[in-house]
Amino acid sequence: MLFVVAILALTKKQIDTSVIAALLTIAGYSVNDTVIIFDRIRENIRKTRSDDYFTLFNKSINETLSRTILTVLTTLFVVFLLFFIGGETLHTFAFSLLVGFIIGTYSSVFVASSIIIDWHRWKPHKFKV
Repeated sequence: MLFVVAILALTKKQIDTSVIAALLTIAGYSVNDTVIIFDRIRENIRKTRSDDYFTLFNKSINETLSRTILTVLTTLFVVFLLFFIGGETLHTFAFSLLVGFIIGTYSSVFVASSIIIDWHRWKPHKFKV
C-alpha cells in the first residue's frame, strides 16, 4: 500500500475515498495471496517432513503460481477496462488498483516467502506444524 501511495504522490493524483477503497482492496487481495501461499507451504511441510525449506518453499510457490497468475490476469483485465473506459471518476481508483495488484502480487509471491527463508537462515529453527 505504501508503494501505491508513493506512486500516487509522484503522479500528483488526489487521494480521496475511492483511493482509500482501492487501498483496502489491495490490502485484502495481497493478504489473501500470501495466506494461500503460506497455507500451501504448511501443507507441504506436513506432507514431506523435510528440512530443506528452500526447496519446499520453491515447490509451494510453483504449485500456487498458476492460480495466482490467472487470478491476477482476470482481475487486471477488468481493472484495465475500468481505467480506459470508466471515465474520469474511476480513473484514479482503477490506476490505484492497477499499480497495487501488480506490486501486491509480486510481494505476496516473491517477497513474503523470501523473508521467511531469510528469517530461517538468520535464526534457524524447525517450523512447527
